[in-house]
Amino acid sequence: MSQASKNLVEGVITFVIGLALRLFTDGVEIPVFTLTKVGIALMCIGGVLIVMGLFQTARKSDSVKGSQG
Repeated sequence: MSQASKNLVEGVITFVIGLALRLFTDGVEIPVFTLTKVGIALMCIGGVLIVMGLFQTARKSDSVKGSQG
């Protein structure tokens, strides 16, 4: 599995976990931090990983096209 694929998979999983925390832990309070804010942070990290994976995939396909032509 390439690094781009790993970034995409990890990003999607992280984003979905963050979304679940954001949507379903609104009333849950723990002493240190709120789970909704952790969910937002995970969604941001997941989004960055997804963008990195897409960028790596696009860059890889461009280099393959450039070396063939």
